Amino acid sequence: MTVLPHLAVLAAAVCFASTGSAVALADTDASPLAVGAARIALGGGLLGLLALVTVARRRQASDPACREPRAPAGGRAARPVVPGLVALGAVGVLAYQPAFFAGTSANGVAVGTVVALGTAPVATGLLEGLVRRRWPTGRWVVATTVALAGVVLVGGLVGGADAGAGGGPGAVGAGGVLASVGAGAAYALYAVAGKLLLDRGWGPVTAMGSMFGVAALAGVPLLLATTGPALLGARGLLLVVWLGVVTTTVAYLLFGWGLARLRATTASTLTLAEPLTATLLGLLVLGERLTAPATAGLLLIALGLVVLTAPARRGVDRALAPA
Repeated sequence: MTVLPHLAVLAAAVCFASTGSAVALADTDASPLAVGAARIALGGGLLGLLALVTVARRRQASDPACREPRAPAGGRAARPVVPGLVALGAVGVLAYQPAFFAGTSANGVAVGTVVALGTAPVATGLLEGLVRRRWPTGRWVVATTVALAGVVLVGGLVGGADAGAGGGPGAVGAGGVLASVGAGAAYALYAVAGKLLLDRGWGPVTAMGSMFGVAALAGVPLLLATTGPALLGARGLLLVVWLGVVTTTVAYLLFGWGLARLRATTASTLTLAEPLTATLLGLLVLGERLTAPATAGLLLIALGLVVLTAPARRGVDRALAPA
């Protein structure tokens, strides 16, 4: 049964991976701010609505068995939930969107996604260690190091139709890299905030829905200020529906369910399946090119994920066991 949370996060990563390719295929000329705001307005609004429905049903249900399953709280479930956690998570959600799309717009889908998702596990490990005093396990360090080595190979050696705007194939701009790094840090912020909410007894739907719902409300002014004709046409509306429903609502329901049963660091490293999948989509759908070293990078990412999810054998030091 322990494999199911890992599979849920991996499935979420596959949903996430379609984001960059969907934006490239839609080719709407909409700004990254507009796309990100629209994605959160729809997807975050749906998650917030699901959270409200879940809370209402739990209040009406007299049978405790009707309540949403809760994550193991380690004795902290009784602590009051800090409202600031929801606000911090919402800030991370809001910051991630424009930063991610700015990175992919500047340096291409493959490079932008790889840098953002490559930054996320490291930032999550540091933040969780500082906040929760739970530093990453030995197995996580090994798996993440191997996977990030693959990320470096893929990110540095993929180029093609989606190459950075500032140069030829493979050109990478510093501004786009900084935006992608910021997206990875924002991801770490809402991943750890969500885990802290789960530790305090919130269910996955409620935790994800509260952060994304607040982000959707806070992002309405940004949506109104940035939305233009590009997102109001047929392609633009289809893009928003895909990003809002598949890459946000469905993806974060899966992610939240897995996060409730895993450490934030483990879930974050599992999402490195996103750059792997995004790169494959870039190759198959967008016509991007892949060199032999980049192929090796994909294999390293896959190896890191296998190391992280493989069951620990008896007698192996518990420090190396997956969280």
